[in-house]
Amino acid sequence: MNGEDRSETCDVMIVGAGMAGMAAALFAAQRGLTVVQIGLAGEINFASGMLDLLAVHPVAAGRVWADPWAAMARLCADEPQHPYARLTPAAIHEAMSGFMGFLERTGYPYVTHGTTNLEMITPAGTVKTTYAVPHTMRHGTRALADGRPCLLVDFNGLKGYSARQIAMGLAPRWPSLRTVRLDFPGIGGELYPERMARSLELADARRKLARAIQPHLGDAAAVGLPAVLSVSSTLQALADLQDALRVPVFEIPTMLPAVTGLRLREGCEQHLPAMGVRAHYQQRVLRVRHLPEGGWLFDAGDQAVARRIRSRAAILCSGRFFSHGLHAERTGIRETIFGLPVTQPARRSDWHHWDLLHAPGHPINRAGVPVDSRFRPVDDSSQPVYPDLFAAGSILAHQDWVRQKCGSGLAIATAWGAVGACQAFID
Repeated sequence: MNGEDRSETCDVMIVGAGMAGMAAALFAAQRGLTVVQIGLAGEINFASGMLDLLAVHPVAAGRVWADPWAAMARLCADEPQHPYARLTPAAIHEAMSGFMGFLERTGYPYVTHGTTNLEMITPAGTVKTTYAVPHTMRHGTRALADGRPCLLVDFNGLKGYSARQIAMGLAPRWPSLRTVRLDFPGIGGELYPERMARSLELADARRKLARAIQPHLGDAAAVGLPAVLSVSSTLQALADLQDALRVPVFEIPTMLPAVTGLRLREGCEQHLPAMGVRAHYQQRVLRVRHLPEGGWLFDAGDQAVARRIRSRAAILCSGRFFSHGLHAERTGIRETIFGLPVTQPARRSDWHHWDLLHAPGHPINRAGVPVDSRFRPVDDSSQPVYPDLFAAGSILAHQDWVRQKCGSGLAIATAWGAVGACQAFID
């Protein structure tokens, strides 16, 4: 640490800056705990913006549920080791409501369809079942449900997004879609969603965009755009376009990484520190030691140690392989920070089924850190490895969040459970 004292102390160390890490930091701060958060925030950039709770169960049958709470009851009965089974429905509801309330306070509110799932368009021209969407997508769910005439807009130079492809994919269900490709005002050549969104922070750019769309409206009762309606001013950007076009406007997610994830990341990074979270988002844990008297000592930084944090407890939210919370080696899968046991197939050859599209998914998808009812990682005898370590999010074992369509819900709900258990330990 170059001789400079950069020591910190806290009640709880949050390891990870994905959705689970952000939710854990929020919930811990709300409970009055002193919080330090360490982690690379890149993972959340790959968020579609939609908050899934639970849509598919059983995975092998591909059954899609309109009622995520009924689906959850069935899931917990069928898979009692699933992380959702560690929580009551009331706790999960409180966690989701609390996180969405925070997002509303950041200026990026979410909408639901009461207690049921809703459907939203994807950039592939398919329909996704989800629980909550950003306010910028609200009118898209309504237009899809009503089948009203709609104009889909894309832009010359924007790769990976085609209004025509979306319309063709949805044609059997939504034949009244029309498309148009325009030049994006003020930017030429190859387009990138973040640059487009940053430009639409300005009212003048929004006026120019509305003027470009107006001649093509025709009988459209709504207009769909790629998700580029600013990063930090979505409420105003959406209102301005709707006022100018005099029809509802909605966003469709783009290919990932996307502005939708960037909005979530920047909202958390800007507002959590104001709640007292001491965040170091571009650093990682380099070394960790469990102290004989209890508690943890973390060395954190980039390549070299930049700070040392002592905490009374820790919550692991480091994610899976993509964010390096888990690492696959020839001898097996290991957890990379605390060296925790990982539930996994006995042999490497059993990680994957021979059929790439095997309906139940591959066994490696359910590998992860096993926990007890208090979200404490456990050993092979189901005993807590440490009394003051908790875990949340996609690193947990016995779930397949991608195929079950429960990624955000799993992250937020288990963060709620882990923080509650952590507070009970500290108190």
